[in-house]
Amino acid sequence: MMQLLEESEHPFADFAATPASHFKLYVFAAVARVIEQVAQSFETIEAAYEQFPFLEGYGEELEGRAPAHLGCEDERGAHEWWQEAIRSWEEGTTETHLPLRALRVAAALDHAAMTLLMCAGLIEEDARFGLLFETMQATPGQHRPTYGLLSAWWRDREDCRAVRARLRELHELGLVEFTGTDAPRTEWSLHAPPLLWDVLRGETRERLAPWARYHAPAALAPLDALILPAELGAQLELIPALLASGEAQALIVRGPHHNGRRTLAGAIARALGRGVLEISQPERSASETINNASDERWRLAGTLATLLDALPVFVFDIPPGETVELPPLGAAYEGALAVVLGKQGGVRGEAAERALTVTLETPTRDARRLHWLRALGTRATPDLELISARFRLTGGNIRRAATLAVAYAALAGRAGVTVADVQQASRALNRQMLDTLAVRIDTGAGDWSHLAANADVFAELRNLESRCRHREQLPAHVGDALACGMNAGVRALFSGTSGTGKTLAARLLAASLQMDLYRLDLSTVVNKYIGETEKNLNQIFALAEELDVILLLDEGDALLTQRTDVGNANDRYANLETNYLLQRLESFEGIIVVTTNAGDRIDNAFQRRMDVSISFAPPDSAERWTIWQLHLPHSHEVEPRLLEEAARRCELTGGQIRNAVLHASSLALEDGGTVTSAHFEAGVRREYRKAGAVCPLQTRRDQHHGNGSVVAASFNRW
Repeated sequence: MMQLLEESEHPFADFAATPASHFKLYVFAAVARVIEQVAQSFETIEAAYEQFPFLEGYGEELEGRAPAHLGCEDERGAHEWWQEAIRSWEEGTTETHLPLRALRVAAALDHAAMTLLMCAGLIEEDARFGLLFETMQATPGQHRPTYGLLSAWWRDREDCRAVRARLRELHELGLVEFTGTDAPRTEWSLHAPPLLWDVLRGETRERLAPWARYHAPAALAPLDALILPAELGAQLELIPALLASGEAQALIVRGPHHNGRRTLAGAIARALGRGVLEISQPERSASETINNASDERWRLAGTLATLLDALPVFVFDIPPGETVELPPLGAAYEGALAVVLGKQGGVRGEAAERALTVTLETPTRDARRLHWLRALGTRATPDLELISARFRLTGGNIRRAATLAVAYAALAGRAGVTVADVQQASRALNRQMLDTLAVRIDTGAGDWSHLAANADVFAELRNLESRCRHREQLPAHVGDALACGMNAGVRALFSGTSGTGKTLAARLLAASLQMDLYRLDLSTVVNKYIGETEKNLNQIFALAEELDVILLLDEGDALLTQRTDVGNANDRYANLETNYLLQRLESFEGIIVVTTNAGDRIDNAFQRRMDVSISFAPPDSAERWTIWQLHLPHSHEVEPRLLEEAARRCELTGGQIRNAVLHASSLALEDGGTVTSAHFEAGVRREYRKAGAVCPLQTRRDQHHGNGSVVAASFNRW
């Protein structure tokens, strides 16, 4: 039989050298086995064709290729003929990757196992096989082959043990699935998962499943195109050879989200001459255990990677304190894998023990300049240096922001992109990702002149502003011992009683730095379930770093209070949250401002981790005078002596002065629009009533502006 194939033209020489043709060969081999078995059941091939006319079409297509009735005296001869026909066709093809061949070699599957697999999926190719299976099994409504039928058709002469072992192996590889497993095993039906069946046919697409994406080698960036530090780039050049040789089994890529982690893994895959099979982890709560060994997608990953000739890249978002298990990928895959992680969480398993770890930090100013140049393309901008310095974004967010910035520039009728365009684009990204976890505070166009504070506070605030502006350059201007423990984060603590200007100072800081300010909503962060608070904190801290916004932890006493002695489980878990926040603050690479009304309750460990601590005291008379002037409208008609007396005698905070002016202005709108002394005094007295105190202002019943009855009515209304 083999001699016949060697001396004559190959019977399938006209089949194109493609994965689809290779798949068709195996389908023909399976169909030939089915025809042979059906013919035996009906005693003649003609009777089989009469019962199932569509089979005759397959027979005619095989006529002249395979000898009549498979040209064999027995099933063993037919098996050997088809095996040799397929292998000799493979040797004559120029196609470097045939999915079925790659699967057969990697999983060490024999020809019988391959044709079993094809038979399980025949109904996917031709629905008429459904009626054939239903008839041959005598099971009404069962259109798929059963365990018993395939065991009988593919059994050896001795018994069914070998075919059953093959079926178990196919199931373990994820290539066939069993249904109806509550019935006797002979009645289990088999089918091939559609995802794997499509890939077996040679069909590839980017979106394979909600959890799986495929990227062909041509779509991946080469290593030399990545924007990386020189030292890291030199290391990456060596990694493909280490993975290919087996000296390393896995590559772990850590870093912020949207910072080129998956792009780097793809470049490594391209250097290996392979595509990428990207597999995402399902959403889990922090209280759930991440156990990939029982995850169906993990079981299919190895088989899919072999069929696609791809590097499996697993993308995990692991909560703090959690560890992900990396179990073996199964018998169909023995190559390397890649894991993409954030800064938190750990990995374990055999692959992790022989893993290379690469960390992608947020790009430096020079690297960001290259990202902007590449992302903007022909949209040149004279503000490139300023944009690169001002927006400390990750590489992926630079590309996303650049696309939006170009659109904003086009709306304004400009060819070039300006800082304002990038600011709008960056803000749009912030809203998409941060609005569910924090609240954006409008900073306006204010400056430090809008704040009334003493000289010491102003000096500290200006020092804080300078620290924020130069946070990336600072490590290079200190000693080695200090620089090794520094990052680009700035942590500030504003303490003082309510209404002393802490939040206003945070707003003015953001305005001076031209950065967005987001207030952390504690109600969305603190969670009664163990681990959820840490997960939420990690998520918002990571986003603030990635998007380069100022994070305001307003009234942070709830999270920063002193740790207590452990008296019960609640104390222990509360201390765990505090300990995590301490660690995360220290590693935080953004700008965070924490305000508190009770600085004495803040844990000393938090105090030590703050780069700048500013104490806001209630304003003195001079500062109160300034605050009144800043808040009152320019056209007010408040008597200077009354205003001076209020500043001197009424010890109100900035927040109380603000409320008093708002109340006075509301009264004025009812009476014509101009704030008068009467309106002013009404606002001051209202603040004292709210506080349950006596107003020190002298009563001025004769100092009404305009119609006294109108002012009196206003007093009665409010």
